[in-house]
Amino acid sequence: MSTAPQDPQPGADAPQSGTPTPQPPPPGFGPTPMSPTEERNLGMVAHVVPAVLLPLSAGTLGFVASLVIYLIYKDRGPFVRAHAANSLNVQIVTAILLVISTALMIVLIGFLTYPVVIIAATVIHIMGAMKANSGEWWTPPLTPRLVS
Repeated sequence: MSTAPQDPQPGADAPQSGTPTPQPPPPGFGPTPMSPTEERNLGMVAHVVPAVLLPLSAGTLGFVASLVIYLIYKDRGPFVRAHAANSLNVQIVTAILLVISTALMIVLIGFLTYPVVIIAATVIHIMGAMKANSGEWWTPPLTPRLVS
């Protein structure tokens, strides 16, 4: 008698490897695509809320709306994903520049650069909101793509 492994029976499935094959989600449980109007509106909100919160919170709460919209809606449409990612990128650069400005307050120049950074970020967010509202794809100026 031979103890060599036998070939599977003709017509039988391949041997189980222990990893289940991924199944598509049942209807109603996957991300549903959004209409272009919904994508434009959420893309605009991803810029408007940080533009309002940046000056009101001295730059500390602007990222919240961008992050929430990115995490919730990133798989539902490429337009809203792009604008939310752009908004997050602006917020990350703004946070870095505000930390540098805070350190520069020791030599007093930070008291000038801090408000300039907040004003510049607010203007960039307003530009992004206008572009998103008109349905245009946009990359913010002076902002590296850290989140895509």
